[in-house]
Amino acid sequence: MSFENYEIAKKSINTIRFLAADSIQKANSGHPGLPLGAAPAAYVLWANHLRFDNRDPEWIDRDRFVLSAGHGSALLYSLLHLFGFALSIDEIKNFRQMGSKTPGHPENFVTAGVEATTGPLGQGFANAVGMAAAEAHLAASNNKPGHKIIDHYTYALAGDGDLMEGIAYEAASLAGHLKLGKLIVLYDDNDISLAGSTSLAFTEDVTARFEAFGWHVLTVDDGNDIDAIDRAITEGKAKNNMPTLIRVKTIIGYGSPKKAGSYHCHGAPLGEDELAETKKALGWDHTEKFFVPNDVRNHFESLANRAKKARSKWDADFKSYEEEFPYEAKELNRRFSGDLPPSLFDEIPMFEPEDGPIATRVASEKVMQNLGKELPELFGGCADLNPSTFAWLKGMGDFQPEGTRPENVQGEVGGEWSYAGRNIHFGVREHAMGAMAVGMALHGGIIPFTGTFFIFSDYMRPPVRLAALSKLRTIFVFSHDSIGVGEDGPTHQPIEQLMALRVVPNLDVIRPADANEVIEAWKIALSNKNTPTALVFSRQKLPVLDRAKYMSAEGLKRGAYIIWQSGDGMPEVIIIATGSEVNIALNAAEKLAEEDINVRVVSMPCWSIFDKQDSDYREMVLPPSVTKRVAIEAGIRNGWEKFVGFDGIIIGMDSFGASAPGNQLFEKFGITAREVYSAAKSIIEKGD
Repeated sequence: MSFENYEIAKKSINTIRFLAADSIQKANSGHPGLPLGAAPAAYVLWANHLRFDNRDPEWIDRDRFVLSAGHGSALLYSLLHLFGFALSIDEIKNFRQMGSKTPGHPENFVTAGVEATTGPLGQGFANAVGMAAAEAHLAASNNKPGHKIIDHYTYALAGDGDLMEGIAYEAASLAGHLKLGKLIVLYDDNDISLAGSTSLAFTEDVTARFEAFGWHVLTVDDGNDIDAIDRAITEGKAKNNMPTLIRVKTIIGYGSPKKAGSYHCHGAPLGEDELAETKKALGWDHTEKFFVPNDVRNHFESLANRAKKARSKWDADFKSYEEEFPYEAKELNRRFSGDLPPSLFDEIPMFEPEDGPIATRVASEKVMQNLGKELPELFGGCADLNPSTFAWLKGMGDFQPEGTRPENVQGEVGGEWSYAGRNIHFGVREHAMGAMAVGMALHGGIIPFTGTFFIFSDYMRPPVRLAALSKLRTIFVFSHDSIGVGEDGPTHQPIEQLMALRVVPNLDVIRPADANEVIEAWKIALSNKNTPTALVFSRQKLPVLDRAKYMSAEGLKRGAYIIWQSGDGMPEVIIIATGSEVNIALNAAEKLAEEDINVRVVSMPCWSIFDKQDSDYREMVLPPSVTKRVAIEAGIRNGWEKFVGFDGIIIGMDSFGASAPGNQLFEKFGITAREVYSAAKSIIEKGD
């Protein structure tokens, strides 16, 4: 696509540059180098290629643009303002200030038009891979002959730092394997990072690396050559069987007489004098800050209107699709609304005691198969561990490019081998898996799940945290939840991970006690539109608790509940437990009850949900007057003081585990009914 007026294009690019630079200077904080250098590439993409509707930033078939180099947020805010999104010039002036819609790094839930919360380098790159996977899956699952209802591109702007991060290697490798041809990454290749030249630490052949991954790699030698950038994007869009990396050779801080090409403009304002000299060097003779010339304003409005024409055409196409395929159209709208089918949970059978013992990971597998049949948007996979975590949808297809199935391939989940498949084989790439799931959730129309051993949640912590920050319904399935892992030893036995995830705001960490609590945990995870969930399951088999004797597992929806009490009225002692330790607590409580001790057992599968309950409920479960409390959990003790007080007793771990059968480890480390009984007795006698 040619440029009709190069003079207005040049003025538009400088407007983008100096809105960003002015906002950074006013805030006396930010990163001017990327906006000054990458503005031409961003302008070409948004002006000539990106499909969007500034009136409806959530239009389901818009192109997605992810600023992976999120420190360049001022560039994105300039684009959003100029292209007519709901971001006023006052917000541009309020960059990085309290309560503004222009925070230091982009946040999807704050600013209309921001597709992903980025800043931690590499995350946005992997988010974009997840978005491209979501697009491919939704297109394969919902498009019909003559109706390409899902048909859009995912673009990302990444920097040198993004491509240094290991997560980018993981995600790029998988994107190449999956042949995600509608993914195009613009690489702001300026040879500078925060601490200095990339030659200090990053000298590999990036082109060769991405070509080895199966990417189409193009190079634009001059970052100001808008025709060359335009041709490269056009060529990338035509390459539908592989993702494209466009190396745009730019100069960081372009135009700055003293700082261009220097790391000194990466993360600090230019300074008033240097900014004035930069404007002069680039022919910007407007002394007014935050100035947008009228002809530039009109130009961006015409570009935005042109982009919206694609929306008008899509609306007409969707109306035709709706008339011919009313059920499919209704389902697609439901999926993007985030609503669940009203009868989703009606057909999930309860587990009976005779069905046990059963590991909660296996119970989860059974629940997932039931849910998968009724919930087409449930889509995800494991980091090479589906035969161990059982986080899969059997017979519902493998997400793979059509026509690539090798002979005698092993490990298929079953069903169709195509983009319509609902099981992603992430390979041993936990970090990218988590960030891709975040990207899928951001894309919409998908409820993503991931699966790995709980110990490897450490590899996934950044995307788990960003899912929580971004308010996304993302389901992280973790199995092998404690020293119950057994013989694999302390390298694979999570000790501190439960507490580490519990402290993440807006993340529900649920550790069910038995198979029926697993059902309730999945209900919570799927019902939470704005909260991610970590489901933490056991490797070892656990009894299915007799709910005729114990309280219903539906109590899980309140985070903690009284599962059993030996007598009426106020208990003498309360035992609190999670997961596999609930059964241990019940065994100890029954022994105490034989001695006429009124003991209460509380199952507390989710701290964060319990904390949200009203005080009347929380005090009903844990009466403040009952200070004799014991907590038991096969993880680190730290943190349980919150519920047992400093005078309570916490039975747990203060060391790493060991390599031995799981039952022996519970004995060795004192995670037993005998220890709980003794602790309860001692605390009662101490009180007496």
